[in-house]
Amino acid sequence: MRTRLLPLLIILMAAVLLALGVPLAVSLAGAQQQKVVVDRIDDTARFAALAQFVTDSPGGTTEAFENERLATLSSELRSYHEVYGIRAGVFYRNRQAMAQAPARWALPAAGEVRAAFDEALLSRRSHDPRQVWPWQRRNLVVASPVIRDGDVVAVVVTDSPTGQMRSRTLHGWLVIGAGEFAAMLLAVGAALRLTGWVLKPVRILDATTHDIATGRLKSRVAAAGGPPELRRLARSFNEMADNVEDVLEQQRAFVADASHQLRNPLAALLLRIELLSFELPEGNKEIASVQAEGKRLAQVLDDLLDLALAEHTEADLRITDIGELAAERVAAWSPTADAKGVRLIGDCPPTTAWADPVALSSALDAVIDNAVKFTPEGETVEVTVAADGDTSAVVVTDHGPGLTDEELARVGDRFWRSGRHQNIKGSGLGLSISRALLAAGGGSIAFDHHEPHGLRVTVRVPRSGS
Repeated sequence: MRTRLLPLLIILMAAVLLALGVPLAVSLAGAQQQKVVVDRIDDTARFAALAQFVTDSPGGTTEAFENERLATLSSELRSYHEVYGIRAGVFYRNRQAMAQAPARWALPAAGEVRAAFDEALLSRRSHDPRQVWPWQRRNLVVASPVIRDGDVVAVVVTDSPTGQMRSRTLHGWLVIGAGEFAAMLLAVGAALRLTGWVLKPVRILDATTHDIATGRLKSRVAAAGGPPELRRLARSFNEMADNVEDVLEQQRAFVADASHQLRNPLAALLLRIELLSFELPEGNKEIASVQAEGKRLAQVLDDLLDLALAEHTEADLRITDIGELAAERVAAWSPTADAKGVRLIGDCPPTTAWADPVALSSALDAVIDNAVKFTPEGETVEVTVAADGDTSAVVVTDHGPGLTDEELARVGDRFWRSGRHQNIKGSGLGLSISRALLAAGGGSIAFDHHEPHGLRVTVRVPRSGS
């Protein structure tokens, strides 16, 4: 959940920072340019004031160069260009120069300079130039009219390079970017802490749910931080788990008590049937059938009691040599397999795992018993042990009739037996007991087809106690 929630928060925070940073960057660029434009307006206004008193006629006669005021204006323009590197000039309405710096600068036939000049001829200052961005090498042009006796007699034009302005803008953008980056790092750190704080109770709840699902019914959600709603959910979950455990304990106690209470009268009944059989002719089929059903009922009661105990017994986990334990069970079942004419072979190299030896032995007994029981004479049952990642596996394969896909989905259910095998001795609880014993220690049992025919049963136990 954290991997989904954290990117969402980061994207939202990045969007907020961009929404704040982009307008700020645009505003900074505009402020820098406006500052330059205001300076140029002041400069053109000063030059226009000097040009008002130049008495040269629009024709540009030689007397203009002798005019003291014209000389002052020309000197000011040259100094301005030398100090600031800005081209500046005063041009008559006919586009001839009154004075300019550098000396050879003239009005172009088109472009921004000409457009600003033409606009100033209308007795108003030129419009503010378009925004110049740091990646654009474009000058700023400002033009102001020179008005004498109410008429526009000339225009002051400045053509300013923007290198310094663009550098200042870029520097400001870098400062804004650094601030945004620092804010983003801070926001990511806050998001990590926030998601950790919010999701910690969820992780604990998930782990506890998994523990309960795998048979550790005593597990509870420990008190943790997080929002009040999640803390309240944790308390509710613990209350629910307590109620479920109570119900299951009552069920276990009922099954155990019922099984125990039924065993005594059943044992007395079987004893009386045994005594009655002595009064009847030897080989009476009805008495033999009653005795067989009574013994089968006794076995079912014993299995029910074992299942009730298995589902509520804590596993005694320890480091166990699975290979050695499986080899012992193969040796123990070999006489039974030999008597049935079935070959029972094992490939059991030393392999350690974290398991309850007694529970694992009982599970292997049930699995090997089923394999031998359902394997026809002359076929083979194989038991192999191997490490597989984080688990160790004991695989029991047989060459019996196997199960259909529908039967595979139900194998291991309580009291379930295949309709094709109802005549074979059993209560249908052996694999259920095995599954409960393995689940208590974090193990599992799985069933699959074994080609070309037969069943493959895989018993897995963890290789570590974590």
